Amino acid sequence: MQFGNRKADTDEKSKLFCKRFHLTHALLLLWFALIESFRLLSMATELQQNILLFLSQSGSIANTAALEDGKLDQQIVFSALKSLESRAFVEFSAIEQESWLLTEEGSQIMENGSHEVRVFNQVPEGEDGISIADLTSKLGAIAKIGQGKAFKNSWISKKGDRLIRTVSSVEDVTKTQLEEIKATGNHTDSSIIKELKRRKLIDKVKQISYSVTKGEKFSTSLEKQETDLTTEMIQSGSWKTANFKEYNFNAAGLPTKGGHFHPLLKVREEIQQAFFEMGFEEMATSNYVESSFWNFDALYIPQQHPAREAQDTFFIKDPAKATELPDFYKEVQKVHEEGGYGSIGYRYPWSYEESTRMVLRTHTTAVSGAILNTLSKMKPFESAKLFSIDRVFRNEAVDATHLAEFHQVEGVIAGRDISLGTLISFLDTFFGKMGIKKLQFKPAYNPYTEPSLEVFSWHEGFQKWVEIGNSGIFRPEMLRPLGLDPGVRVIGFGLSLERPTMIKYGIDNIRALVGHKIDLNMVENNPICRLDKTASSTAFEYAKIDD
Repeated sequence: MQFGNRKADTDEKSKLFCKRFHLTHALLLLWFALIESFRLLSMATELQQNILLFLSQSGSIANTAALEDGKLDQQIVFSALKSLESRAFVEFSAIEQESWLLTEEGSQIMENGSHEVRVFNQVPEGEDGISIADLTSKLGAIAKIGQGKAFKNSWISKKGDRLIRTVSSVEDVTKTQLEEIKATGNHTDSSIIKELKRRKLIDKVKQISYSVTKGEKFSTSLEKQETDLTTEMIQSGSWKTANFKEYNFNAAGLPTKGGHFHPLLKVREEIQQAFFEMGFEEMATSNYVESSFWNFDALYIPQQHPAREAQDTFFIKDPAKATELPDFYKEVQKVHEEGGYGSIGYRYPWSYEESTRMVLRTHTTAVSGAILNTLSKMKPFESAKLFSIDRVFRNEAVDATHLAEFHQVEGVIAGRDISLGTLISFLDTFFGKMGIKKLQFKPAYNPYTEPSLEVFSWHEGFQKWVEIGNSGIFRPEMLRPLGLDPGVRVIGFGLSLERPTMIKYGIDNIRALVGHKIDLNMVENNPICRLDKTASSTAFEYAKIDD
């Protein structure tokens, strides 16, 4: 027990020591950073003073690259000139020059000699020469390169496995050429530049320097300028004689941190515009809470359907029930229990109480049903093209492509002489306007549409077909109780807003698009969404999609 206490004390002391060590290390780094800042500030002040003194004596500086034998960092010179320019002490303009700098290999050759000369120097005079193995052991990798150039220049020849000299002495032309380029930044012979560049001994760089002249308020005195009016200045009266720095109204301020459009909003706006271009009107869909009647029953979804269970739907606790149902609820009850319009119904006892249960809407089709009921009261009936983009809620497991809350895009076309061909043609045009070109369709089942089609698009990130929408022709069992005439047909489709956005922006996990863990830099820096509205898929595939 006593041993355990000692061990705990030792661990605590070790942790305390580590904390103190890291704190001391951080303070030292801060101290060194401050020292470096003061050093650079001192250098900048000294450079400014030197520039002013030079101008006082010479009147101008033709090229700052010549100052201090070209050893000055022109970026530091620029900072010094900008500071002096802000006080109207100087005026300056940039001089752009292209020059050649030695590469690391070029610098080594200038210092030690070219590869070919070093090979020549290792070959002794006389008939014996040197073996290739001995040469390689002395010079390493450059032996092979140097041999090639030396052979080309006819400085050496091969006798058996040995190299012998063919001339008594050589001149290191390459080294001389590099020395000239080092000194002047160029060479008079363009063919030499071309050859040295080919050998990767030089690189072209753009160098910026400055020409400087006296400014309107030129002075060699660098008095400190005050940047703030302090309480002490006002109390002492020193502000009257203080040298204040003038305001620079042309200086660029810090960029404002305003709001940024989320990728979902950008894609939403583009989809919204696509609907408007096709002559659609937007439905009002602000009611997130619906009764089970509008969310399920009016859409011919049976009350025992799995989608109506707690694991798929969020039920409201307060208020838990709707106060009343629409007048035509008995028509809906009848078609559920007994059928009609060519259907035998579901053959179960329909419950009024179940229909009044309040839910977070699982789809915006609940709103579409109410709008269709309103359209049925218009005499004579007028064709309509309607859409909505709003939030829906599903009580399902969260994964890379599913969230409990997402956006549904829904479109409804009501009229006469509407067929499955109308639906496919519309989907072709609509997704073409979104820039989605690779589409596949799969027959599906929906309680309120027949025939029904699932829409799939190719996702480059997942490298597979991803379901992006559902569609179909609304059943008579849904439309007739809502009051629509027998000759009226309605096609509808729905898709999430998130999946097209993921496809457009190349996002492979929906949690990187929405949620509390998203990267805010992505929200700030995501590009403008421009959908290719001229795209259109011309061929459709009724394919069996691999799940």
